[in-house]
Amino acid sequence: MPSSVVGVLLAGGQSRRMGGGDKCLRMLGGETILSRVIARASHQVETLVLNANGDPKRFSSFGLPIAPDVVAGFHGPLAGILTGLEWAAANVAGAQSIVTFPVDAPFFPVDLVSRFEAAVEGLTSRLVCASSAGRTHPVFGLWPLSLAGNLRTALVDDEMRKIDAWTALHDLVEVSFSAEPFDPFFNLNRPDDLAEAERLLDTLT
Repeated sequence: MPSSVVGVLLAGGQSRRMGGGDKCLRMLGGETILSRVIARASHQVETLVLNANGDPKRFSSFGLPIAPDVVAGFHGPLAGILTGLEWAAANVAGAQSIVTFPVDAPFFPVDLVSRFEAAVEGLTSRLVCASSAGRTHPVFGLWPLSLAGNLRTALVDDEMRKIDAWTALHDLVEVSFSAEPFDPFFNLNRPDDLAEAERLLDTLT
């Protein structure tokens, strides 16, 4: 388990397609989605922080530090990535990079971080994202702390909002994961997705 990598759980969105509120606090198989994400991520990194806006007390039972977006205005996952980079630099000695996990994808691979690390071993590039079934999943990424200043400039000064637009400016390594028996990056955006997640959960038990 790499101590130089900090895990950042991205929960800063507004969940409009799910009807608002914190979709990660909805139940899936008798547990909150967030509990399932924490369990999956905590085995892969030594330190976890939750990027979430609003009243932090609603997450107090999870026992994680809470880091609200460092740039106000709900600017999407890039703001969460920047928040994670700056939080790790300020709070975790020896941190070199962060791995981001969106909290609406409860089935992501248990070897995500180790495969990310292996993909860039010996390379100058330390920027990684996941892919499956021919699609990239940039919210699942490995981000070096050294790019925090560059990202802040892109987000604040250049008003960049899409992850793909920013990663296109850097050397990016994609790590492909199998989509069988189902895509591990399946995420819950709408109420129908929650029902599908329950069905997928049944296939794992």
